[in-house]
Amino acid sequence: MRPFALDQGQSLAQTSDATRQGSVVIAGGTTLVDLMKLDVMTPGRVIDINSLPLGGIAFGPNGLSIGAVERMADVAEHADVVKNYPVISQALLKSASPQLRNMASIGGNLMQRTRCGYFRDVHVSCNKRVPGSGCPALDVENRMHAILGTSDHCCATHPSDLAVALVALGASILLQSDQGTREVKLEDFYLLPGTTPDKEHDLRPGELITRVQVPPLDWARKSLYLKIRDRASYEFALVSVAVALQLDGDVIHDARLAVGGVGTKPWSLPRVREAMIGQPLKRDTFEAAAKYAADGAKPLKNNAFKVTLLQRTVVRAFMNLGGLV
Repeated sequence: MRPFALDQGQSLAQTSDATRQGSVVIAGGTTLVDLMKLDVMTPGRVIDINSLPLGGIAFGPNGLSIGAVERMADVAEHADVVKNYPVISQALLKSASPQLRNMASIGGNLMQRTRCGYFRDVHVSCNKRVPGSGCPALDVENRMHAILGTSDHCCATHPSDLAVALVALGASILLQSDQGTREVKLEDFYLLPGTTPDKEHDLRPGELITRVQVPPLDWARKSLYLKIRDRASYEFALVSVAVALQLDGDVIHDARLAVGGVGTKPWSLPRVREAMIGQPLKRDTFEAAAKYAADGAKPLKNNAFKVTLLQRTVVRAFMNLGGLV
């Protein structure tokens, strides 16, 4: 790890100014410190934001509000989250080991970098790390890589389980700088790689994530996060699905879903949702809708299995949630 200066954030305005000048912020540090050890990130100055007013978990008529420095473990175990948005709690609990969940912050989780091995190895090319240097994953080993939202410049998957659940629920984030505050839908915050995979999100110079806002959704109490991975212990997803169902008897009145492990950003599936609305709660409905889950997919040499796995995982998630298994 290269030498760096560590300072305490004195205020949001001061921290905003520091990041505009090239400093990076740290809360839990579970991602940043790893990348600094690997020389993937080499900041000269790091600002600790834990003392800033960025905490708190509140539930009410306007939905759920989560401060950016809240720890993953605390959010996952919060009674209002468990009761009203179980998909969030489940996504967090399946995100990391207990030790990491006790350290990692919500804002840091949403800002974490891809786990692509080429990105994390400074001795090989990576357009996300060094624009224009190339993407070996397109032609070499790519079993864990994306099949949705890829480009000729990048096929790295987005790593956050939490982000998948939040996108399914239509959540937004509050971004604050010394220029003011703005609210952005999380789904729109993440950017597709296109020709500029180094630009991963719509965070403007000087901005910090201050809160996550999850809209009120009574029927989100009937929600679930299903994660398929190579091993049951701490591992990143091959495919994950966040789902919620609103039923009118045995008829699907509405649904929410987003998927992870297959996209360069958390991936919503509006066509799958539309295919289920007004249909009976049964396997045939889910299987017919899931055929649209891989629309636009561009599988690579080693990850074509994700197309079928994605479709089957969507079916399994809704079957589990609907009590059909």
